[in-house]
Amino acid sequence: MKISVFGLGYVGCVSAACLASRGNEVIGVDVNPLKIDLVRRGRAPVVEERIGELTARVVESGALRATDDVVEAIAGSEMSLVCVGTPSAPNGSLSTVHLERVTEQIGTALATHPGRHTVVFRSTMLPGTCLELLVPILEKASGRTAGVDFGVAVNPEFLREGSSVRDFFDPPKTVIGEFDAASGDAVAALYEGLPGAVFRVPIPVAEMTKYADNAFHGLKIGFANELGAICRALGLDSHQVMDVFLADRKLNVSPAYLRPGFAFGGSCLPKDLRGLVHAAQRADVSVPILAHILPSNEEHLRRAFELVARTGKRRVGLFGLSFKPGTDDLRESPLVELAERLLGKGYDLRIYDANVSVSRLLGANREYIEGRLPHLGQLLAASVDEVLAHADVVLVGSTEPAVLQALPNGGGPVLIDLVRLPDAQRRRTEEGYVGLAW
Repeated sequence: MKISVFGLGYVGCVSAACLASRGNEVIGVDVNPLKIDLVRRGRAPVVEERIGELTARVVESGALRATDDVVEAIAGSEMSLVCVGTPSAPNGSLSTVHLERVTEQIGTALATHPGRHTVVFRSTMLPGTCLELLVPILEKASGRTAGVDFGVAVNPEFLREGSSVRDFFDPPKTVIGEFDAASGDAVAALYEGLPGAVFRVPIPVAEMTKYADNAFHGLKIGFANELGAICRALGLDSHQVMDVFLADRKLNVSPAYLRPGFAFGGSCLPKDLRGLVHAAQRADVSVPILAHILPSNEEHLRRAFELVARTGKRRVGLFGLSFKPGTDDLRESPLVELAERLLGKGYDLRIYDANVSVSRLLGANREYIEGRLPHLGQLLAASVDEVLAHADVVLVGSTEPAVLQALPNGGGPVLIDLVRLPDAQRRRTEEGYVGLAW
C-alpha cells in the first residue's frame, strides 16, 4: 500500500518506519525541516529502541521518504495516517489546532485526488472529535463526501515509548473505528498477520479506548504510589505487600504499572486524564476518582522534593530526566518538574541522562524543555562520575547500567531512590539511603 504519515514525532516516526518495513511505500510529512532532513538521511528524529536501524534500512531501500509537501504526499498515496499532537490547553481541554490544520490541508489535496483515499486518525482525541469536527473539515475542504468519495477511520495507537517498535509488531490489540466498512477494510489490511485481537467499532468507541486505557494506567500508578507512601510511613516494604496483592490473578489486575515508584508523566497520561476530566465536567458528570489522580501524582512528586529538603544539603545530583528510560522525551516528565522545583528553590543541580542531548531535541520536545529548563545545557553533566563528584544528595531516577554500577555503597552522598534500585532491599539498612515509597 502507498501511505502518507503526517507528523514525524514518536508515533508517526515509528508507524512510518514499521509500515515501510512491512512492504508499504511510505511518505513521512512534517512541518519541521530538521525532522524531514533527518529522515531523508536515514536517521530517526527520536531516540527509541530499534528505530534508528529500522529507519536507516527502510530509507536506504526507498520504502520511506519524507517531505513537507502535503499535495505531493496525498497524490502519491492511497491512505493517510494522521499522527500530529493533541496537547492540553491550560484548563486541561484538548487542543485540536494541529489536527484541524492538517485535516484541512489533506481535504484541500483530496479535491484533486483521482481515486479513493482513506484518512486515518491516530492522534488521541475525545469522542465526537472525528465525526463532529474533522469529517466536516475534510468534506468542506475537498468538496467531497465521506464514506462515498473518501474513507475515514480512527486507529488509536497503543505504543509505549521505549518499546514502540516491539509494540507495533506485537500489539496488545488493534482498534479500528470505521466510518464505513470499506474504510475499516483498508485499515485492517495494514495490520494483517500481526498478533492480538482486532476490534472494528464505531468511531467514537475507538476514540474513547485510548482514554480508557490511559486513565486506568494513571489510576494504577497513583494507587501503587499512595500505598507505597503509607507502607514507608509504617516501616513496611511496599513491594512485599504488592507481591501478596498481585498473587491474586483471578480478581486483581495485571501487574503492569503496579509497582510503587516515582510519579508518572509523559505526553499521554497527564494530558489524557486532564482531557477526560474536563469532558466529564462539561457534561456535568462527577468523577471524583479520576479528578484526584493527577493531584495524587503531584503529591507523590512533592514527597520526592521534601526528601531532598529534609537533608539540609544544597548540592544535588539527578540521574535521569526523560519521562521514561530509553527515550529522550522530556514532555511532562516528572523528573523535569522535580529539577525545575529544585532550581527554583536555589539548589545547585547537576543532571545526567545518557539519552538527552540538547542539540538533538526537536519540535514539541524542544519547545517544552525550553519553557521549563531553558538553561538545560548548563545543567547536564557529561558523565555519572561528574554528578557524583558534585552532589551531596543524589536523586536516582534512572536504572541505566552506568548509573547502577557507579552508585556508592554507603558513606557517600545521601541516596534518594526514586526507581526502587535492584539492591534496594539491602540498601534499606544503610545509612544515607532513602527509598521514596518503600
